[in-house]
Amino acid sequence: MQLLIDILSWGFILAGVFFVFTGTLGMLRLPDFYTRLHGAGITDTLGTELLLIAMMLQAGWSLVTVKLAMISLFIFFTSPTATHALANAANAVGLRPFGVPAKDLEPGKREKR
Repeated sequence: MQLLIDILSWGFILAGVFFVFTGTLGMLRLPDFYTRLHGAGITDTLGTELLLIAMMLQAGWSLVTVKLAMISLFIFFTSPTATHALANAANAVGLRPFGVPAKDLEPGKREKR
C-alpha cells in the first residue's frame, strides 16, 4: 500500500513541477502583461494544488493533512482572485494588450505600452 501511495505522490509531484515550470516559461516567452498573467495564474494554481495533493498523500490521515487541505482551499480561491485583481488594475490604468490598436480602446482610456 505504501508503494502505491509513493507512486501516486510522485506522479502528482512531477505533474505539479511540470505545470509550475510551464508557467515559468510562459512568463518568459509570452508577449505582454495580460498573456503572461493568464499563463502564470492558471499554471501556478494547478501546479501548487498538485504539489499539495502529493504532500497530503505522503502525510496520511493526520493534522498535517488538514492543514494542507486548508492551504489548498486558500490558494484555490485567492490565486485566481489575485490574478483577476492585477489584470483589472492594469486595465484601469490603461495598459494596452499586445496587438490591440489604440482606436479599439475605450474612449477616455490612457494609452500606455
